[in-house]
Amino acid sequence: MPLEPVRFAVLGDVRVRRGDALLDLAGPQERAFVALLLVGAGQPIAVSEIVEVLWGADPPRSAVNVVRRHVGSLRRMLEPGLAARAEGRWLVRDAGGYRLVTDGDSSDLLRFRALRDEANRISRRAPEEALQLLTEALALWRGPVAVGIPERIRAHAVFASVDRERLAAVREAADAASRAGTPEAVLPELRQAAARHPLDEPLQAGLVLALGAAGRRSEALRAYESVRARLAEELGIDPGAELREARDAVLRDPSPAPADDPQNPQNPQKAQNPQNPQFTAGGTGTKGSQDAKGPQDATGPKETMGPQSPVVLPDASDASDASDASDASDASDAPDAPPRVLAVPSQLPHDIPAFTGRRTELDEVLGLLDAGASRPGTVVISAIGGMAGVGKTSLAVHWAHRIADRFPDGRLYVNLRGFDPSGAVMEPGEAVRGFLDALGVPPERVPHGVDAQSALYRSVLTGRKVLVVLDNARDTDQVEPLLPGSPGCLAIVTSRDELSGLVAAHGAHSLTLRPFDAGQARAFLVRRLGAERVAAEPEAADEISELCAGLPLALACVAARAAVHPHFSLSAVAAELHEAHGSLDAFARGDATVDVGTVFSWSSRAVSAEAARLFRLLALHPGPDFTLPAAAALAGLNVRRTRPLLAELTALHLVAEPTPARYALHDLLRAHAGELVHEQHTGADRRAALDRLYHHYLHTAHAADRLLAPNADPLPPPPAPDGVHPEPLADDDRALAWLTAEHTVLLAVVDAAAASGHPAQERLACQLAWSLEPFFDRRGHWHDGLAVQRTALDAARRIADPVLEARGLRGLARVEGRLGLHTRSVPRLEQALSLFTDLGDDAGRAHTHRSLGWQCEQRGDLPGALRHNQLALGLFRARGDRAAQASVLNSVGWYHALLGEYRRALEHCFEALAMLQELGDRYGQAATWDSIAYAHHRLGRHPHALLGYRNALALLHDLGVPYLEADILVRVGETHVATGDHEGARVAWKQALILLRSLGHPDAERVEALLTARDGHAGAG
Repeated sequence: MPLEPVRFAVLGDVRVRRGDALLDLAGPQERAFVALLLVGAGQPIAVSEIVEVLWGADPPRSAVNVVRRHVGSLRRMLEPGLAARAEGRWLVRDAGGYRLVTDGDSSDLLRFRALRDEANRISRRAPEEALQLLTEALALWRGPVAVGIPERIRAHAVFASVDRERLAAVREAADAASRAGTPEAVLPELRQAAARHPLDEPLQAGLVLALGAAGRRSEALRAYESVRARLAEELGIDPGAELREARDAVLRDPSPAPADDPQNPQNPQKAQNPQNPQFTAGGTGTKGSQDAKGPQDATGPKETMGPQSPVVLPDASDASDASDASDASDASDAPDAPPRVLAVPSQLPHDIPAFTGRRTELDEVLGLLDAGASRPGTVVISAIGGMAGVGKTSLAVHWAHRIADRFPDGRLYVNLRGFDPSGAVMEPGEAVRGFLDALGVPPERVPHGVDAQSALYRSVLTGRKVLVVLDNARDTDQVEPLLPGSPGCLAIVTSRDELSGLVAAHGAHSLTLRPFDAGQARAFLVRRLGAERVAAEPEAADEISELCAGLPLALACVAARAAVHPHFSLSAVAAELHEAHGSLDAFARGDATVDVGTVFSWSSRAVSAEAARLFRLLALHPGPDFTLPAAAALAGLNVRRTRPLLAELTALHLVAEPTPARYALHDLLRAHAGELVHEQHTGADRRAALDRLYHHYLHTAHAADRLLAPNADPLPPPPAPDGVHPEPLADDDRALAWLTAEHTVLLAVVDAAAASGHPAQERLACQLAWSLEPFFDRRGHWHDGLAVQRTALDAARRIADPVLEARGLRGLARVEGRLGLHTRSVPRLEQALSLFTDLGDDAGRAHTHRSLGWQCEQRGDLPGALRHNQLALGLFRARGDRAAQASVLNSVGWYHALLGEYRRALEHCFEALAMLQELGDRYGQAATWDSIAYAHHRLGRHPHALLGYRNALALLHDLGVPYLEADILVRVGETHVATGDHEGARVAWKQALILLRSLGHPDAERVEALLTARDGHAGAG
């Protein structure tokens, strides 16, 4: 008998239908059990997590048996007649827990997510369709998630996170509606969401913009004023940049208000009551108001957190309204906190001293800024197109250097690798995260998803004059998330693609470069070789230009060869070009008049044999750029021998040095080198070169890992082959600097090694991924960490190595835990613990117990957290691992303190502190001072507590760990309250709130509640 279709709903009350029948979920706990399985979205949920969600920190002894009864009852309800203890079709045992088998057809949550994902995928190119999809997705919601289950259970993070997805979809719908030109379509949903979340600034900004775009200017400005007043009253802060920019956009919009808008002078109501004030603006127009210690002086800007936004001058019809609102805003209070100073990046590659030609094109692009100045509300975008090697990058970089002084807030540059021969096109998310990092945005503040990251990037650029060079773009979709949205910025884009979408959608100025004509090519050679030499052999010079097809890249290679050998006649150079043979089929064009590969082949034969070999091997490097030590590893030589070889290649323009000590190949030259390396080197030779390269990165990353996390569980790399010389790293600062510089390269190396198809190289990929774990965790690069750990686990399973699989499970679980994906991370950790136990790996077991302890703490299971860490401590002591002992001693002490056992806590923590100071582990010392201070606080030793917290904060500030700083500041506030210093508490909590809100961390809500309660207490007093 075929199974009846089953459909599940959790977006509202919990419903289960079998066929046409609505099934009766008997009690509230059973409904909560079903809801938990549904929000798991097809992922297994560990029994321990089910127990924790249903009963909290103190479950009855019978909890597991009750869960099993729920499982049996639900299975029989879904499949009547199912045999006892049979698993059935819908509810299956998986990874130490249970999984409800659902998909987009059977689950409203999965349907909602699928619609939202598809909408986000097409939102930039088809906003109308995206809006339809998001409208359909939001229509699936019948109320808050899992409404009707006990509130204590529904308040759990697993349900709260799903409610936040609805909120995010509302924001996305508002953005799509704005793009589609139909803002009124989302106003009902936006108003409801804004009422439910009155302090959500991005949501309120979306409402303000939608109202303004729908022609409801006064309502938009009243909405802004309402949230501004509420932020000031409840949090003591001013609106953030996104909300202020929404207000400013409404004020700038010249479109008339509709007849029913009170701001319209034709509105009868306004005509009858002309004195009725409309609050239309807040503040004086300066950006960032969280640094002031009192009301803002209306005569000038106060000290700001970052750059100022442009002052918005309302038109005459709005003047009185705007002044009223400014007066209201001036009375707002702002939190006491140090200003956040944004970096001023300067990422442009070197300019070419001998740049020549392109005078007409250069005059054209230089005129764009003057034209843009006449349209102050616009962003100037220039798209430079043309075939490979025609000089797009050279013109863009030269132009950027000519105008750099006009952009005092920074110059950003990225090679998007749109046509890289390796196929490693840069994802927009990787590029925008790189820009945010360069602009000084903490990685922990970077949200999920390219759209959200792009929005943050545009917000950071608001009010700043920044030059953005997007080099070698693949297409418009790759570029759009990287475009600034702030007037005063300039984006320069180069691509072989015509980028017609950029021109149509963003009004970009298009400039297509052509190869040099005969006169331009001769001028180029004159600039490089001297007028006298070219004039002596004009026909040979013209022949060289013709053979190079007027391509500046090819001409540069030939000119470099001739300059290095001044005794060579140009006729001899031309003759050599005739005789040379090369191939560059991957870049062939139907209208090409010459095989450009001939020029490159000839140039590569003009260097020494060792340099030519290095040139060929460099094509194997998977990253966007490389250093001298990496080149030495590829060649199997030491750095001293490699340096002059690299200098040879650089001198002949076969290798570029876009930034000091970092080298790159133009994609045409990389393609040419790739053809040569496959023609002239055997597969074994190429594999040996890559082995050396991968070992170079692995051994250096492993050394960095030991410096950053001396208490971690290292997997020593295999011996390096001959010719590998890892880079020396003196301390953890140098380790961080190396990892930061090589960040994108290391991601590419992991991917390339894992995809090699050679088990030994796949093994290296796994080990490199785990060596990067402390770096990703320290810097908050959890999105990259997630991708890398997934790659490592897949590789470990392909080569069927249980040791690597256990480590892969644990590594992936840890980063999933950081991202709040606990329903995935806990089962993986339990699998890892089982594998480590089978392998007899006590160190692996100990570190996994620590991770499970952290997961217990997240769920509020403090006895469980202590138990796991005590098990870990016993294992580390048995192994004599002092670094790991020191770290886990602090954890044991911390959990004792949380359980009220303060003196035992201090014993463990002071023992840990002495060991950590001896080991030089600053990160561990900061965590231990925090534990010591907390225990002192609970014992009533408040001066000792404040001293401990100050020590911890000083270390964490130096290390750059803002989340832990915020966490400790919350406890500092609690200590101030205990001493009666309520103002000190308020200052500490506001500093914590600023940090948490900058990170987008959910703990901000808890701190907001503390501030609200404190202000209420002060008012009552």
